[in-house]
Amino acid sequence: MRLSLSVLVPLDISISPNSNGLPGIGELKQIVGASMTIGLILAVLALIIAAVVWAMGSNSSNPHLAGRGKLGVLVALGAAIACGASVTLVNFFWNVGQRV
Repeated sequence: MRLSLSVLVPLDISISPNSNGLPGIGELKQIVGASMTIGLILAVLALIIAAVVWAMGSNSSNPHLAGRGKLGVLVALGAAIACGASVTLVNFFWNVGQRV
């Protein structure tokens, strides 16, 4: 009696992760949403403060202060982009993970 490989190895495996099996996932979503909102507000405030510092440094011919303001603007923009794009990144990697 000869057995083929397709008989021994099941070919159609369809197991999907249980996304609602974790307790408290609704509360976790609310906490993450609130932290994103706070992060965006803080990033915009930091951007405004850094822009004011940059303007004061440029106006007073203080290159150190102007440089710190420029760095603050870049960091605040990066933080705002990271907070705003975080949902898109999570969805992208979730979809990539579902295909594996």
